[in-house]
Formats: sequence, structure tokens, C-alpha cells
Amino acid sequence: MRLPRPDAVIVQAAIAGALSFAHLHDIAEAAGQHDWKAWAYPVSVDLLLVASWHRMRTLRAAGLPARSAWTWFAIALTASLGANVATAGLLDLGHVPTWLRILVAGWPALAFFGGTLLAHSNPPAQGPEPEHPLYDEPEEPAAVPEPEPEPVAIEPAVDTPPALPAAPDPAPAPAPPIAVPTALVEHARKVAADHEARTGHPIDTDTLRARLGVPPHFADAIAAQLA
Repeated sequence: MRLPRPDAVIVQAAIAGALSFAHLHDIAEAAGQHDWKAWAYPVSVDLLLVASWHRMRTLRAAGLPARSAWTWFAIALTASLGANVATAGLLDLGHVPTWLRILVAGWPALAFFGGTLLAHSNPPAQGPEPEHPLYDEPEEPAAVPEPEPEPVAIEPAVDTPPALPAAPDPAPAPAPPIAVPTALVEHARKVAADHEARTGHPIDTDTLRARLGVPPHFADAIAAQLA
């Protein structure tokens, strides 16, 4: 069985985290926070550091400002670095100054406030509003298959009187007018006026259809209203 190789980055991060954790614990205990309270301080600092970094990356990936996340990341990083530097002999942990006791005692409220702001600063997801067209292009009816012709039986010729000439087919009924939106007609008037002002000639139906991007029957109906 092949054993997995340890990742140097993970090992380094674990060692650094353990040392920073211990330094924060020593500072909290020296400032008067004993027992489980001293162990809770490094957890609070590290969690705020990780949460602010995660929120900052999420906001930047969404193209949104991340100033609030940067602020809390800087506060948590300052608390962590300050504890590590303070344990290097710069402070007498047996006689901690009053200002450090005040900072340690006030850290829980500050960390709770920052964590609440980071947890409730999710931006609403809003998508672009759909564009409404000026008109609805009519749908073409589905093609209906034509029935196959039935075979016709050939009957013997019979002497019949000459047939009268067939009556002419009635003229087809005129097609119903196409309803064109008023906004589209007004836009077509502006396009026609602009074309006539530039060329000196009235706009033709093909040019009007190309400029408006409408079907031929719409272009004919609009040209009839512009005449």
C-alpha cells in the first residue's frame, strides 16, 4: 500500500497556525483571561481572519467592492501579528499594561460585530431585465400535409351534350389589414424622413424593411400607412 506524501505547504501552515495560536493564548492569559477563555481568543482571531479573507475573495470574484472585508481582515491580522510580536520579549507578561488588558477584554464584542457584518453582507443576485420588442412577429402556421389523390376509375365514353362554359372564379377576398404598433409606425416615419433628408428621394419598401428589420408583409403595411 502506497502511503500519501505529506504536503509541505500544509505542514508549514499547521506549524505556523499552532505557534500563532499559542502566542494569542499566552497574551490572553497574561491579560487576565484564564481557563477556557484564554483558549477561545486565538480561535476567535483566526476565524475572523479566515472569514474576512473568504468574503473578500467572494466579493472580488463577483466584481463588487470589498472594502468592509479588507477592514476586518486588517483588524484580525493586526491582532494576530501583535500577539506574536508581543511575546518576543517586548512586553513583560507578568505585568501587562492596562491598555492591553482593555484591548483583550473588548475583543469579543469587536469580533462578534465584525463576524455579523461579514455574514449578513451578501449582495442580492440581480440579473439583467429582458428587453421587450416593439412588436411580436406572427408565427407561421405549421404546414399541413396534402392528402394523396385517390385513383379514378376510367369509365367508357358516353355521348353527352356539350358542357356549358364554366363560370369565372370569384375574385379572392382582400386579405385583412395587418395591425402595426403605433410605436413602430412613428419610428418608421423618422427613418423615412431621415432617408429623404439625406438622399432627396422617398424611401422605398425594401429599404424601409432593411432599416427596420421587419418581415415583408409588415414593411408593406407600414409603407401603406406612411403614404
